Amino acid sequence: MKKILLFGWMSFFLWGCQQQCDHSSTHQHSEEHTEHHHHQESTNGIVLQNGAKWQVNNEMKPFVLKGEKAVNLYVQENGKNFNSLAIEVGELNNQLIKSCTMDGQSHDELHKWLEPHLELVKNLEEEKDSIKASEIVLQLQNSYQQYHQYFE
Repeated sequence: MKKILLFGWMSFFLWGCQQQCDHSSTHQHSEEHTEHHHHQESTNGIVLQNGAKWQVNNEMKPFVLKGEKAVNLYVQENGKNFNSLAIEVGELNNQLIKSCTMDGQSHDELHKWLEPHLELVKNLEEEKDSIKASEIVLQLQNSYQQYHQYFE
């Protein structure tokens, strides 16, 4: 049941964000993007905005920061209930998604970070083995570090 709900939220998020994007500005932005080939790329293909970090709307930032804080606290305290952590971060991600008002390339770049991040949380929630869960938690920490590398 949790898998269905998570998949439904992810589908809703992706559909909702697509609906919010103005396709004419996206097309115009695509033309502008082809003019600017001097971007740095990450492993997920995230690019900086001419060497600068992308701005994330203020409504979304608290949910990212709270999720990061929860993961870091879990690691610092040698947490054992990884399923509870996954639920907490998942709920924060749902609130992040609901607060999305971004559009254009900044929105697209955030999706390049968010989609793998959501997948990590889903994997953590489904994991039964504590050793594998610990590896996923470390990947979540890295995900938040990557967020800070490309977004502010």
